[in-house]
Amino acid sequence: MADRFNFREDDDNYFEQPGILFRDKMTAEQQQALFENTARAIDGASAATVERHIANCTQADPAYGEGVRKAIEAHPGQQGLMSSSGELQSSIVERLRQHVAGRVIDSADAMEAYRRDQCLLTTAGDPLVVVRAQSSDDVVATLRVARETRTPVVTRGAGTGLAGAANALDGAIMLSTADLTEILEIDTAARTATVQAGVLNGQLHRAARDLNLWYVPDPGSRDICTIGGNIATNAGGMCCARYGVTGDHVLSLTAVLPGGETITVGSSTRKNTAGLDLLRLLVGSEGTLCVIVEATVRLLPRPSDRATVAASFPTVRSAIDAVLALDGRADPTAVELMDRTTARAVNKMTRMDPDEDAGALLLIECAGRRAADEAAECAALARMHGATEVFHTTDPDEGEALMLARRVAFTALERPGTALLDDVCVPVHRLPELLAAIDDAAATYDLTIGTFGHAADGNLHPTIVFDPTETGALTRARDAFDAIVRATLELGGTISGEHGLGSLKPDYLSQQFGVLERSLMTGVKTVFDPHRILNPGRAY
Repeated sequence: MADRFNFREDDDNYFEQPGILFRDKMTAEQQQALFENTARAIDGASAATVERHIANCTQADPAYGEGVRKAIEAHPGQQGLMSSSGELQSSIVERLRQHVAGRVIDSADAMEAYRRDQCLLTTAGDPLVVVRAQSSDDVVATLRVARETRTPVVTRGAGTGLAGAANALDGAIMLSTADLTEILEIDTAARTATVQAGVLNGQLHRAARDLNLWYVPDPGSRDICTIGGNIATNAGGMCCARYGVTGDHVLSLTAVLPGGETITVGSSTRKNTAGLDLLRLLVGSEGTLCVIVEATVRLLPRPSDRATVAASFPTVRSAIDAVLALDGRADPTAVELMDRTTARAVNKMTRMDPDEDAGALLLIECAGRRAADEAAECAALARMHGATEVFHTTDPDEGEALMLARRVAFTALERPGTALLDDVCVPVHRLPELLAAIDDAAATYDLTIGTFGHAADGNLHPTIVFDPTETGALTRARDAFDAIVRATLELGGTISGEHGLGSLKPDYLSQQFGVLERSLMTGVKTVFDPHRILNPGRAY
């Protein structure tokens, strides 16, 4: 029976099936065996988790819950934790204050700012304490206390994530790396930068630019998001069309494991095939395997020239046809799409005057010595595929002003109400079908959905805008979100291109991967984090 009911600390439904069996006239012997198996299975969980699962048992059947409680209290691995959760929590905070040089915050009012990221429709718990680490030693000390007390830890950078991965869990330690802000080295000969996890993306971009170098990854929140957070989610950005996502620019990482051990993975060399690629495993792991404290990233020579094209199309289909035609003819840095709804929202906010009557707007950026020629080629291809208005410039300030329209797209869409942002990716040639499915969802559920994204790599961000005070609006928004994800998978796509899964999308993962694939993921989690204290229940 213990094998049948394997305990998962993040699974609220764990006790439902045994509760049903308990009510189904188990013998007294079978009931006692179930109680004892449950106590053994939950061994090592935090006090808050133990209490939560006892409550779940009680809800399934009061007698079942009482039996489980007694078995847990009698189990040697739980006696210390069950003595007094209040005393334990106070002890955890005091131990953190003793061992951590950074700020330790346990005021409920002060902790409120740390409870969630930018995904407002995911739940957020009440943390036990916030630790603002000032050094990697603080991270090590925090994780040692967490391991010894089996307290969950949620790592947080700047809180700009869009999938709820940094939302607080009840009774958890919120571990902030935002104060690890030192650029340790920029090696101009090797074209690398070594930085702490809390360095802002824009900060590194500007420091590299001053040395005529370029840190390429450019998420829309680059001025306020951290390198550590970018790596944890494997963030993308507009330059993905040519240069890939964050992970394509990370050479090595220093990270702290759940037990407090420090590891370094990867290499500063251009090639490295030694052993399993742990670097790739940690990039995008969303705080579930380790806490990233330092990274060495690749820099490129700063492009000598830039050129930008803005093209309006009568339909989204004609815009995508132009995108497909670029392949083999030009190699732009960015190819960004905005539909009519998004363009109108951007114009209303910025007065930048994009064509509001167009079915779609393409923004194309080219960089390098052939930037002007490539931009001219892109402009010509746009006209060949039905663009009604085309503008292109080699002036960097004009180009940046054009690209700004795309950078503010989400902000513009969320102004009228609450916005539920999606992140889906399909093969580029299937973008018209995905966009048609998005339109169908908007019509079916009577919602406004503005779509923008990275057309050259098939990664779109349908943004569902609704009034949460309207009866049924939230349900319709979630139904539309589900419909878009289903359509993405039917088109051979993925449920996330760059934002990660966090607490927003793990339930969809079983629709993309089979049972065996998911068991491998959870197996990797167990190797790194046997007590499941790092961001439990998130990502996978």
